[in-house]
Amino acid sequence: MLKDKIAIISGAASGIGLEIAQVFLNEGAKVVFTDINQDALNRTVESFKSNGFDCIGVTADVSNEKDVEALVDRTVKQYGQIDILINNAGLQNVANIEDFPTDKFKQMIDIMLVGTFIMTKHVLPLMKQQQYGRILNMSSINGLVGFSGKSAYNSAKHGIIGLTKVTALEAAEDGVTVNAICPGYIDTPLVRGQMNDLAKTRNVSVEQVLEDVLFPLIPQKQLVNIQEVADYAVFIASDKAQSVTGQAIVIDGGYTAQ
Repeated sequence: MLKDKIAIISGAASGIGLEIAQVFLNEGAKVVFTDINQDALNRTVESFKSNGFDCIGVTADVSNEKDVEALVDRTVKQYGQIDILINNAGLQNVANIEDFPTDKFKQMIDIMLVGTFIMTKHVLPLMKQQQYGRILNMSSINGLVGFSGKSAYNSAKHGIIGLTKVTALEAAEDGVTVNAICPGYIDTPLVRGQMNDLAKTRNVSVEQVLEDVLFPLIPQKQLVNIQEVADYAVFIASDKAQSVTGQAIVIDGGYTAQ
């Protein structure tokens, strides 16, 4: 469904970003991997290139405007256009508000919310010029509901949904759709880190976090399959979803249905 589409994916060296990149490549897209972790990025890109996929890696901090400008310039120089932008870069820290380091709060907002804005700011004009584009912002169920100990993450993810709606309205007449995916708990390194942090704040084991904290909130009693999120991203990024825009799409095993 994505043959010869040019996609930039941030936070692409691991987790959801990596899974989406792999599925996009399998669907025929040409992918620009970007991540702040240069070593992991290089290993990932070389692995895909050695298997015949058309992709490049560009190290960038999405909260740094000069990095983003260089990323966009490199992509256009390499491929001539940008059809799809996946704003996925993120990080986590769990602590009660009174214990939450202010610098960490600012860093998380900068990377997840301001970074999404900066990436969109520099890619959207190109998409408007070519009268085509797909922007997919990675939010979370924590962009819809609160969760104790995750003040920065919740704030950023709620903000991403607001930014998604505004961008969708501003791009509606230019052939550009803009949506947010709101996954529930997925078995990724980031979520495993969250569970470790939650275990510490509650003084319980990781297994108890699953059984006593998370699963009671999830009607299906299971973590979301990362492949499911990547497959949905393919649909939203394809021409089959041309009328889907400004939406916060939830994949959460029923978490927010209660």
